[in-house]
Amino acid sequence: MSRRKRPRDTNIEGAALAGRPFAFSEPPPIAPVGCANRKGRGFIHRFVAFFSLLLLALPLAAQDQQVPAASEPFVYEVDRTDFGFGDQETDLDTPQALIETIVDGGLDRDWNRVAATLDLSELSEAERAEQGPKLARQTFLILYRSISLDWRGLSDRPDAVDTIASNKDPLAGEARRSVVLGHLRADDRDYSVRIARLQAPGQDPVWMVSRQTVENIPELFEKYGPTRFERSLPDPLRKQAFWTLAWWEVIALPFVVLLAMLAAALTYLAIRRIRNRFDDDSLAYGVLKAIHLPATLLALAGTFALVRQFVFNFSGTINSILDPLQILLIMVAAGAVALTAIETMLDFATDRRTEKLEDPDNENSRDFFTKMSAVRRIITVIVILAGAAIILIATDITQTLGFTLLASAGVLGLILVFAARQILGDIMASVQIAFAKTARIGDAVQYSGQWCYVERIGFTHVRLRTWDERRIMAPVGDFIGSSFENWTKEDPSLMMHVELQFDHRADIDALRERFESFVAGDEDVVDKDDAKVMVIGHSSEAMTVRFLARARDPKIGWDMHCRMREAMLAAASDLDAGTQGKAAPVFLPREREVKMNENQLETHSS
Repeated sequence: MSRRKRPRDTNIEGAALAGRPFAFSEPPPIAPVGCANRKGRGFIHRFVAFFSLLLLALPLAAQDQQVPAASEPFVYEVDRTDFGFGDQETDLDTPQALIETIVDGGLDRDWNRVAATLDLSELSEAERAEQGPKLARQTFLILYRSISLDWRGLSDRPDAVDTIASNKDPLAGEARRSVVLGHLRADDRDYSVRIARLQAPGQDPVWMVSRQTVENIPELFEKYGPTRFERSLPDPLRKQAFWTLAWWEVIALPFVVLLAMLAAALTYLAIRRIRNRFDDDSLAYGVLKAIHLPATLLALAGTFALVRQFVFNFSGTINSILDPLQILLIMVAAGAVALTAIETMLDFATDRRTEKLEDPDNENSRDFFTKMSAVRRIITVIVILAGAAIILIATDITQTLGFTLLASAGVLGLILVFAARQILGDIMASVQIAFAKTARIGDAVQYSGQWCYVERIGFTHVRLRTWDERRIMAPVGDFIGSSFENWTKEDPSLMMHVELQFDHRADIDALRERFESFVAGDEDVVDKDDAKVMVIGHSSEAMTVRFLARARDPKIGWDMHCRMREAMLAAASDLDAGTQGKAAPVFLPREREVKMNENQLETHSS
């Protein structure tokens, strides 16, 4: 196989270290002193020489062990790399040179040159000659149309060392013998498109499309190759226009967008027409109104995806832009349709049953709808997280951002958590309210001095309805962070009281008789034995009398409370009118004046 040789680097990593011989000179002669001294000194000299020789030999031994490992190329050893297309001019020295050879040969329709880049070791000699050019054409179309090639990331070194990768990438600076160009999905499984560095006995290492990838090319081409529509187009429309787009793609892309917009417009009009057939306060009307826009967006993205799937198969570069956008639109639209439908149905159920939920006997219903509200919020969070995960996985964002994403994930997470700490706290607080049952949908509470009913527990706010039909939107954090009275937490019955001012001479027993008559005749008073009349205070002007009676629930209690006040004021006025001209008893408070004559004043002054 003849190849254009590319200039190789002269500075090869891991070059062999040459060892040097070490010479040791004998110690200078010493004048003889005695036989014992000469033997002792000779032993010391030999020990020192041996120890020095040992220390110097250890680094040399380590260097000699490193020479073979560093000098051998990092390759897959195979039987052969020439499969009968060796007369082609190819350059397979580096990964980038391999891809350039495939692209140049494909654009020139020189399929024999492209076939020389494929590892056809699994095919027989006859099959190689017949299927080699066919597999070459399919490989070129898949690489050129369906994979967005990262030319900047393709190494132009024989050892495929990535010199631009971040130091946090574990493969940075490492020699490689296999490089993944991309991932494609077909037949419900993922396929990796790889190139590998191979070396046959007695030949230089070369980069080729791996054997496993060549085996998978027919399955991938069946899905990612030209569609029947594209194959029926005339040759001029199939020629390259600009970028990696063919002329038919330049014409078809606006057509696909217009077709998707037409489908979205028809969906919008159809939903509006169907919605107008129902009453404004019906469940169907509310659901259709809620999903109107999300369903329109889903029709736009879905039509765009279907046309691309079955009619037009665009090239890899434009697909790298359209695929993430398409997946994002579909996931956002589908999630919005599901969440808005669930929200509308639950709101419809709670709004329609507001009166029933406020009934004292419907404690189980209040528990159920409150838990459903919490489950709805949990489902919302799960749907959002799942949609984000699907988008990240489907768009291969981890492959495009690589380890830089992983390295910055911690810092980015801290920034997001710090920015959204209040929102996250409110969400957790709303779930806490639901499961701790401190307040339930339909409960009667007194919040900030106002009597309210809990209508809805949202992500960030609690909606309260006052007795005069006003709505208080209380932040969840403030709601659970402050004290409030829950009148229906345990026993919905409520002790109502009225405090009135009477004259000190008022007959309490007469007032008690009138109060007992009111209690006996009012149907909203329960536990009539608990009804009481008590004097709870006095001043220089009047005494304070409290009337107590228990009502079945807060709503009934308020009406009974007003009737009790009216009845006791009327009783006091009636009793006071019957005591005209008498010193006692007097019921309604009076203002008193003390008159003193001049003699009393002079005596008092003296």
